[in-house]
Amino acid sequence: MIHPTLKREIEVAFSKNAQPVWFRILKWTLFIGGMYLLWNSEFALWYFLAFLLSGIMLHLLWRYKTKSWTQSWYGWNYERNKPKEK
Repeated sequence: MIHPTLKREIEVAFSKNAQPVWFRILKWTLFIGGMYLLWNSEFALWYFLAFLLSGIMLHLLWRYKTKSWTQSWYGWNYERNKPKEK
């Protein structure tokens, strides 16, 4: 049985309404392109960790501001991303 908090995080992560398509494309293009360009750098691991930490911090900020995805806030529309009803 999946914990309700984890279940909701998964729903948000894979929601088609959570992020616009253009933002997803831009995000992954920058991440993959940046890592490709920096791969041979002696600091590649540090760049990767910085990208990862930035993403986690941004996620936690949005989660805090939306009160665990239960209200709308700057780009997050709760009405379009409500939890699935059983």
